[in-house]
Amino acid sequence: MQLPVLALKNWESTKMTLHLFMQIVGKIKLKKMPRKNHWWNITLQVYAQGITTNTILDGDEAFEIRFNFVDHQLQIITSSGMSEAFELKDGLTVADFYQKLLQLLDKLKIEVQILDRPYSLPDENPITIAFNLITTYASYDKEYIERFRNLMLWVNNVFTEFSGRFYGKTCPVQIYWHHMDLAVTRFSGKKLPLPAEMSTSNKDAYSHEVISFGFWVGDKNVAAPAFYCYAYPAPEGLEKTSLLPKSAQWQTNNGSPMALLMYDDIRTAANPKKQLLDFLESAYVAGATLANWDIENLTVPALKDL
Repeated sequence: MQLPVLALKNWESTKMTLHLFMQIVGKIKLKKMPRKNHWWNITLQVYAQGITTNTILDGDEAFEIRFNFVDHQLQIITSSGMSEAFELKDGLTVADFYQKLLQLLDKLKIEVQILDRPYSLPDENPITIAFNLITTYASYDKEYIERFRNLMLWVNNVFTEFSGRFYGKTCPVQIYWHHMDLAVTRFSGKKLPLPAEMSTSNKDAYSHEVISFGFWVGDKNVAAPAFYCYAYPAPEGLEKTSLLPKSAQWQTNNGSPMALLMYDDIRTAANPKKQLLDFLESAYVAGATLANWDIENLTVPALKDL
């Protein structure tokens, strides 16, 4: 597979519009799903044709909301066999999307009320008005949406392979819609003492020692697609360890070291999958070694070694 070019500057308005669409759908899942550790109940996932909520509970019934980026539709599928959809197209405002989605949910007799404002957007001028008033974002460039779909599917597949190498507790490969990053996290099993002033959301996210890996398409801080890895808490000296490939480097993020590999540094490589797996593995080993994880017993051997 030839990996797509996805320069943020060429589709920034579409990316921001899509991010807001995803937040609306994510908030519906947040409202309907029962509690699960580390917020795993609220995330979105990659599927073959785009992005999905997977199953959302609705009393004794269930439904699923899909961004189908092949047919360019927002689809709702219910356990009773009903379905509804509307077209994803250029000119569809965030307000239009919000209203159409709620109308279809009402038609399907799915009751839900969300806090109808964007959450934690990486924007120079944060949006504080309700979704049904946002008309400034209405871009849907099909070419770049298809590039995004192809890239997210590729990254999801590599992350899934990497995830399977670890015996310990591991989250699904999932999209955190508040930041629009695709991530997978490994846990050592060690519970952490947390500061009293830490937010409730972070107390649940970081209740246990983790090493987390992710991908995002870019924002105002890093204006290009990139892969990352960080450890919480970060062990002393982490930023001095070596990473693969050579283009990867440690940067400071919120006062802690974060490993960063720019997507464009591996996109045209002879074997980008190997380079990404090397990055993930080298960042994991660096953090796990310094934090005294039981690396040997947490590693899944190849079948030939069993």
